[in-house]
Amino acid sequence: MHTVAVLALDQVIPFDLSTPLEAFGRTRLPDGRPGYQVRVCAGTPEVDAGSFTLKAPWGLDGLAGADTVIVPGTADPTAPLPPAVRDALRAAAADGTRIASICSGTFPLAATGLLDGLRATTHWVAADLLAELYPAIEVDPAVLYVDNGALLTSAGAAAGLDLCLHMIRRDYGSAVAADAARLSVVPLERQGGQAQFIVNDRPPTPRGAALEPLLVWLRENLARDLTLADIAAHAGTSTRTLIRHFREQTGTTPLQWLHRARIRQAQHLLETTGHPVERIATQVGFASPTTFRDRFRRTTGVSPQAYRRSFS
Repeated sequence: MHTVAVLALDQVIPFDLSTPLEAFGRTRLPDGRPGYQVRVCAGTPEVDAGSFTLKAPWGLDGLAGADTVIVPGTADPTAPLPPAVRDALRAAAADGTRIASICSGTFPLAATGLLDGLRATTHWVAADLLAELYPAIEVDPAVLYVDNGALLTSAGAAAGLDLCLHMIRRDYGSAVAADAARLSVVPLERQGGQAQFIVNDRPPTPRGAALEPLLVWLRENLARDLTLADIAAHAGTSTRTLIRHFREQTGTTPLQWLHRARIRQAQHLLETTGHPVERIATQVGFASPTTFRDRFRRTTGVSPQAYRRSFS
């Protein structure tokens, strides 16, 4: 039987902790046998889980001999990783154990150095912090999970369940995984990635105030077919100077900023109105619904209709 060790660190997030317990604990093989033995492990006798205190039946020795180790997220992802935990995770990796993190659990896993040089994800809110603290990791905030073979990471909250189902499918095939998904009342695969959940109330805000009048004008004229020359003319400057100032103050180009503002406005309209997609495309300045659908999917990972079904 496949053994899964779930590591409960101090300030563990209860949702992240319970996800692998339920997903793996309820998995049954075609003959009715359980697919996994699940053990909760901790490096201390008691673990602070926020609203309650947890006493794990296993210590760090429970990681030894496990086929999979899960690292759930913690409330403070920047908390120092205890050396004993770091050594136990490194030893498990050296033994060939599969190690996966859920949500901010990517941070303690990153602190071991095991993710250096690899692609990884975490909750989109913490993605920039992960990239800042661990520059050797290629952080992808747009996906639900990343599978590097022996090392896997997932995005926030429900994405941990997506990752668990993915591992069940790897271990026992699609039929067993589909049955586990039905027990959890979720699809075996969700459409799109984490990008559709990222909230950008507006495109990047400039560090200075020089561009603010221009940005206000752009937001008020999203429906117009604006070119770089149009924007530069309104700003009373050359296109070259405009591009330079935009990069300095927003980190992006004028047209990229404009596209992002249009998609954010489209998200708002999809969430709050019943307007047809074709009308929304025109309202936010796209010449054709096809172009709008393509840009929207590339930005959010899903189609406009799929986004509306999820968030309207």
